[in-house]
Amino acid sequence: MKILIINSGSSSIKYQLMVMPENEVICSGMIDRIGLEISNITFKTASDSLEELLPIPNHKVGLQKVAEMLLDPEKGVIKSTSEIAAVGHRVVHGGSDFTDTVKIDEKVKLKIKQLFELAPLHNPANLEGINVAEEIFNSAEQIAVFDTAFHQTMPETAFKYAIPNYLLTENKVRVYGFHGTSHKYVSEKAIDFLQHNSKIITIHLGNGCSMAAIKDGKCIDTTMGFSPSNGLIMGTRAGDIDQSVIFYLIKNLNYTADEVNAILLKQSGMLGLTGYSDLRDIESEAEKGNKDCQLALLMNAYRIKKTIGSYTAALNGLDAIIFTAGIGENSLYMRKLVCTDMDYFGIELDDEKNAVRSKEIREINTPNSKAKVLVVPTDEEYEIANQVYQLLQH
Repeated sequence: MKILIINSGSSSIKYQLMVMPENEVICSGMIDRIGLEISNITFKTASDSLEELLPIPNHKVGLQKVAEMLLDPEKGVIKSTSEIAAVGHRVVHGGSDFTDTVKIDEKVKLKIKQLFELAPLHNPANLEGINVAEEIFNSAEQIAVFDTAFHQTMPETAFKYAIPNYLLTENKVRVYGFHGTSHKYVSEKAIDFLQHNSKIITIHLGNGCSMAAIKDGKCIDTTMGFSPSNGLIMGTRAGDIDQSVIFYLIKNLNYTADEVNAILLKQSGMLGLTGYSDLRDIESEAEKGNKDCQLALLMNAYRIKKTIGSYTAALNGLDAIIFTAGIGENSLYMRKLVCTDMDYFGIELDDEKNAVRSKEIREINTPNSKAKVLVVPTDEEYEIANQVYQLLQH
């Protein structure tokens, strides 16, 4: 069974065409920096690869480009879209309606749309991906896999806000958590690697960033909440902020609510601090002596370190921390910043191991480190494909 996986992030599209249950990847690729002046486009098969630099203004254009590459007469991997049995879509916010993988129909699409306000950088892109895929791959089952599902094991003490109870019972205002497919996948890989159930902190660092405290394979807390906008500092999102700042901007500085929302989601984070949203640019500028970029990196690492401390308390111990996603897997500098001066928690980084680049799971701590430090490449696309296949089989 051929399953196409579409993972639309806030500024990227990852895709894979897989044969299940053999777990065979026919092709894979990514379009990142969507909306910027130039986007990176990759397309890889067992025998060929393609890399282009083109302007991709939005996710619709990006998905049309993916379909074009899949069907290319020379380098493509399918002759007809009818070869694809199912398209699995990553959907960020499932709210209280979706706690598991579902087949997509008009009711499902409507509920995804109703959650736009809670995930404005993601759910619109996810729904756009669904609509375009329905047009292009019109004979395939369209399946939604939700980021929020993995975090449904959080106890009430973690997911409930200290606001009037009716806002939870009547309006479902609570912590939902996000990046669930990634946190699930890398925590399971880490447990296999460690060969025992563990107290683990997963650190997903990309354009969007989140952390999760995972005990014996189940999430007990996570940094993102009602929407994927709080917690850590991100590419363009502010993360945690005192709510009184929002009222100050509106009441004292005469910003509208929509303007404040745009500031916090699209103009803040690393972009607001440095003028750059991509960490590769920020690290490059920091090396050149850019003070704003140097400070932003320290602020980013500081917030991660604070969360490691609070989650170690919540877990009552720590067996391992896991770095994953684009920044977590590739930025040895961010890993170094996070793990510096963390010996009280038993975290000691080995600089030589940290400098090694690999697509395999690896340990980068010293032999004396009480807590393991792992780099686990995430594979949200495989996790989505597996859930899609299991749903179709049952």
